[in-house]
Amino acid sequence: MPYLHRNTPVRLVSILFAVLLLAGSATAQEPESPDLSGIPQPVMEGLKARFPQAEIRQWSQEEEGGIVVYDFEFIQDGQKLEADVKEDGSIFNWEKAIAAEDLPGKVKETVTLKYPEASLVEIMEITAVNEGKEALEGYEIVLKTAADKEVEVMVAPDGKILEEDAVNPEAETKPQRLDRRTEGKN
Repeated sequence: MPYLHRNTPVRLVSILFAVLLLAGSATAQEPESPDLSGIPQPVMEGLKARFPQAEIRQWSQEEEGGIVVYDFEFIQDGQKLEADVKEDGSIFNWEKAIAAEDLPGKVKETVTLKYPEASLVEIMEITAVNEGKEALEGYEIVLKTAADKEVEVMVAPDGKILEEDAVNPEAETKPQRLDRRTEGKN
């Protein structure tokens, strides 16, 4: 039997190499796609009309103020995005991940003053959609405080804090944002 190195059969090395190759390819696979069968056709059509290349990673159905909204987390063209879509397929709002250097100066200043010892975890730029027209609504910023707690802050483009919530990783729903879905419904 041929030997590669003293007392190491070539066959054993080949088997080990094959096992390592298979193990590496198993971990490099794409994450499993979620079951999308529970999403109504108008909702999916609304999402795909605005985001035709959306690769959905996660979705949930929520009811807020009597209105059913589908919350999607997805990737499009390598960009992390989220969208809230109503049952009729209209998009309520959508968010895209941005870098800290893309935050407006007033937003950075507000967050730095309010949370001087915090580190950034995630920044999402929020675009509201009202009657088909899109407008920048603000920034959803997740911070890790000096006390090792996560806080989600929504800040308007002018730097005004619109909302602050502690993030609960065990919670099934995200903290509430300004709820334009229910304005005038009470």
